Amino acid sequence: MARVEFHKKKPLSMKWIAAGLLFSCFLIISSIIFLLYPFASKETESYFQGENPILYEGVQSGNAIIEGNSVYLPISFIQENFDDAITFDEKSNSVIITTKNKVVQMPSESLTYYVNEEPVQLHFSVFKNKDNDMYLAIDPLLTYYPFQYTIMPGTNAIWIKENDQEILHAKVINKEVNEEKLRLRVDASLKTPYTGQVENGEKLFIEGEKEDYYFARKENGVAGYIKKDYLTAGETEKVTINRTHEEVVVPKIEGPIQLTWEAVYTKNPDTSQMPMMPGVNVISPTWFELGDRDGGIKNLGSLEFVNWAQNQGYQVWGLFSNAFDPVLTHEAFKNFETRQKMIRQLLHFSQIYQLNGINLDIENVNLEDGPLITQFVREAVPYFHEAGLVVSMDITFISTSGNWSAFYERDKLANLVDYMVVMAYDEHWGTSPKAGSVASLPWVEENLKRLLEVVPNDRLILGVPLYARLWEQKDSGEVSSKALSMAKVKQWLKANELTPVYDEASGQNYAELYSEKEQTTYKIWLEDELSLKKRADLAKKYNLAGVASWSRYFADESAWAALSLGNEQLTKK
Repeated sequence: MARVEFHKKKPLSMKWIAAGLLFSCFLIISSIIFLLYPFASKETESYFQGENPILYEGVQSGNAIIEGNSVYLPISFIQENFDDAITFDEKSNSVIITTKNKVVQMPSESLTYYVNEEPVQLHFSVFKNKDNDMYLAIDPLLTYYPFQYTIMPGTNAIWIKENDQEILHAKVINKEVNEEKLRLRVDASLKTPYTGQVENGEKLFIEGEKEDYYFARKENGVAGYIKKDYLTAGETEKVTINRTHEEVVVPKIEGPIQLTWEAVYTKNPDTSQMPMMPGVNVISPTWFELGDRDGGIKNLGSLEFVNWAQNQGYQVWGLFSNAFDPVLTHEAFKNFETRQKMIRQLLHFSQIYQLNGINLDIENVNLEDGPLITQFVREAVPYFHEAGLVVSMDITFISTSGNWSAFYERDKLANLVDYMVVMAYDEHWGTSPKAGSVASLPWVEENLKRLLEVVPNDRLILGVPLYARLWEQKDSGEVSSKALSMAKVKQWLKANELTPVYDEASGQNYAELYSEKEQTTYKIWLEDELSLKKRADLAKKYNLAGVASWSRYFADESAWAALSLGNEQLTKK
């Protein structure tokens, strides 16, 4: 049997145990200190990227060009932050800026730019191309936009300041602290990289705060986070930019507008045969029409007609249409030069015929050309207003029809013109496959409410039809129609011994006749005193600027009283 020997272990000394515990505590405390103590990062990070950085609203927004004493900003920066309506015209190689009463053309690499076609001479080019980007000289822009700029020393950063912007000044407190703590950090922690060093007594700008840090900016534009303990806030400076206020004086019409269009196709009506139209205060004759791709305008104007109308107490707003030709419209409206040519002609006509206003009737336009129409209006309105003309524009209700509705940039147009006239008819158009009202009252009101979400009511005029469609619906299913004046409708009803009945669905009087011989059903939804008064009531209900009727030719004497919005006293009897 083997012998087993047992040896007793020596007990550990209390000194070793104490030393072990101390060492363990040291490791734990060291780890905690290492993890929690804010050792400052020595890593640096560039604040700006590229040359001549643009500093706007606390961040870099691209880069500028500096040539001599001239600073150039990218057009994209101006479009994004100040004016999305700035446009580049390829044919003239120009940038176009519009204001309420000015049209500014800035040709590329030219020492001259034009304000309302008047030349302005400079000692530097106002517009430059560089690396496929377009730039505008900043100094001429100060006339048109509410900002100022500072070139910051050391970095050549361009600090863009807006009117009423508040700038809080600060100063580094004169404390004896480690320089690592006087660094601007990319975040509110000493562990993050720093963008710049500040010194005791240095002046800074405070732009924000986070926890116990300020976001501060040096006078060279470099910014970052620094402990609040090391700064003292000073005065707040408010940026004040003095710009000349643009006064736009447009002739006003007292009370609601009641306009009627005078359809002129070949010659003007005999004014001696024109009826009295109590309540009407504006006549818009369809005189001017786009004639060619170069912007030539056909003219059927008549000074005799204007003299007659104004002697009766009417204003005359000459109508200009695009001939409802989408191809012709694209060619004529795509270039600045042809747009200006059309504007000059309309101004010339307005002087010849002593017009009070211009009515723009632009229809059937390709969807992609909608911005061209807006640009034309943007460029035309300053000139028209300068000439003392009221500017109105005809639009349709909002729909998905590209060429007849979707191309209108209604929100932008509403801010440009004095009035928008919605052509609230042709719910069922002349070649509609289904017989129906020209404009049922529920259809009008529903679409009107949608439009008023985009167009202010005090600028909107409700266009109403003075015609009705007599529908022929054959037993075979074939459907056709023809437009009848109010007088012709009454004649048709009398000839067929028909008495209209009220149609609840359309809100109008309705008549129907079946011809056994022709195997045809005739249907008509009437535009009469009942219908027209309801349309006038809609204009009152939504506090619209007035009503407009298409066209005077279709009306009888009952129409004007039915449409009256209280203007009778304005028209000479």
